[in-house]
Amino acid sequence: MNTIVPLISSGVAGPLGVLHLPRLWLKVSLEQSGKLAAGYPGAGKGYDQMVLDALHLNRDAVISYIKSKRPTYPQFEAWIKQQPGVKLDKASIDGINAAIRGYNHDDGTRKSILSANSLPDDAGAFKDAINLNNLDDWKEFHDAVLK
Repeated sequence: MNTIVPLISSGVAGPLGVLHLPRLWLKVSLEQSGKLAAGYPGAGKGYDQMVLDALHLNRDAVISYIKSKRPTYPQFEAWIKQQPGVKLDKASIDGINAAIRGYNHDDGTRKSILSANSLPDDAGAFKDAINLNNLDDWKEFHDAVLK
């Protein structure tokens, strides 16, 4: 069976305006169907957990909902709005979006991603995790599908 590299960037938001939420939905959805590319967690401990925590969503409930109901992305957001204690106010969304935009990988991870893409680790190199993760995804996609 073919697996899929999740190409929705952490820098993408859905109608709720929450960065990374569409990527979380995609990864868990792909995992549920056995199609998530190796090396990608359905719901990991980084951005995935940051979003869940910031919105006050129960991790197990989110995973269970996606895996059992197989919702479209708009259906997933509608379900989120119905969750008790969910935090979708402007300040909460702005806070998690700023945290996602402002997160930088450690030096080793940055150097590894840049090196794998034959890019120099110089003053012009990406420092933020969103862009570095994009490079990593594109490389993985190229190696799996286009090479």
